[in-house]
Amino acid sequence: MADDIKAAARTARQAALTLSQTTEKQRNAALEAIAQALHANRDRILDANKRDLIAAEKMLAQGEITLPLIKRLKVDAEKLDSEIIVGVHSVAAQEDPIGKTQAATELDEGLNLYRVTVPIGVIGVVFESRPDALVQIATLCLKSGNAVMLKGGSEAFHTNRALAEIMIAATADLDGIPEGWMHLLEAREEVAAILELHDLIDLIIPRGGNELVQHIMNNTKIPVMGHADGICHVYVDKAADIERAKRIALDAKVQYVSVCNAVETLLVHRDIASTFVPEMVNIYRDADVEVRGDAAVLELSEGVLPATETDWRTEYLDMIISVKIVNDLDEAILHINHYSSHHTDAIVTEDQQAAQRFLQAVDSASVLHNASTRFADGFRYGLGAEVGISTNRLHSRGPVGLEGLVIYKYVVTGDGHIAGDYIGENARTFTHRDRGLQGLRGWRG
Repeated sequence: MADDIKAAARTARQAALTLSQTTEKQRNAALEAIAQALHANRDRILDANKRDLIAAEKMLAQGEITLPLIKRLKVDAEKLDSEIIVGVHSVAAQEDPIGKTQAATELDEGLNLYRVTVPIGVIGVVFESRPDALVQIATLCLKSGNAVMLKGGSEAFHTNRALAEIMIAATADLDGIPEGWMHLLEAREEVAAILELHDLIDLIIPRGGNELVQHIMNNTKIPVMGHADGICHVYVDKAADIERAKRIALDAKVQYVSVCNAVETLLVHRDIASTFVPEMVNIYRDADVEVRGDAAVLELSEGVLPATETDWRTEYLDMIISVKIVNDLDEAILHINHYSSHHTDAIVTEDQQAAQRFLQAVDSASVLHNASTRFADGFRYGLGAEVGISTNRLHSRGPVGLEGLVIYKYVVTGDGHIAGDYIGENARTFTHRDRGLQGLRGWRG
């Protein structure tokens, strides 16, 4: 198996080199072909997903998986049309990330330096049981000129296979799109195999729980980009509009409970707690959300379970929320920076000064003011889609779209210039002049 994976990675490496030389028109044509193929094969996709759901229901009954996983797994006609296929069109509509001149400097007369965006190369992605993630990841990689090796959750085996086969077939005979730009890995052992291929794979993106992410980080020399957990917070300040806070706190929890940007802990300022907390607990109860609270919350509301230290560190991905009353904004910030996974955190307040302090002081990839944490998403951010959300502090942070899948190289154009002319008694001097907007038109002229 290891030899097969290595051969596939070599094919992906060659495909990546070819893709990096394609035009945006060629890549967009491939994306349009994918969108049309997904629509034409909708019955095949939905039937495959039904097979996965039937198997998952049996696993749920045996306690082998959880209900949130099944929710992530489901693909119905509405999701296929309004999210998956629309997402492909959205990626195609994004500006071409390849070949953009980021900086232009005149080193000397006739000697110019350009920093130009290029694809990363071969991306390996291990993702959770969300078949829509396969389409998002693959189309983003295609648009950004990267080859991709994908390993999805076994629970989505049939759906992932159908989607991958449809996408590969849709691009098989298109101009410029090489064979091997996309590979689907299906066996668990294949993950271990790709982690060894640091000479062929340029970046690993894990999308899953903390255990998976830590395992990958500890078992590969390949750079890893992603996040381990989505422990997200909403802080309701003393100056919050109460009705606005209720809507945000509810949406952040229940709009889609099993995703990494759903809120797990609600923090409430002490000055408004006696009014807000009982009302919010009732709202959560009506929505079938289990509430766990600290001692102060237990005193204010009935039917609340006591929260433990573990709750503040837990990503539930379920209809559960922990609630804590804090004395002030500073305590909220301290709590978030201590317990947060640095993913997404929000403040609800009408006090602009408090909001500004929160947005600056909270050390997370996305911070929001008077908005649900559910907005932390590549599609909602206008990135087309996302390969994942990164809490890294290098290269990319937050929802990773096309810009996160390119790096840059330096291009120098001269007119017979040699380094020796800049050394010695009559040495030439560098001008190091910013070429400005004219220079940003690029090294191609």
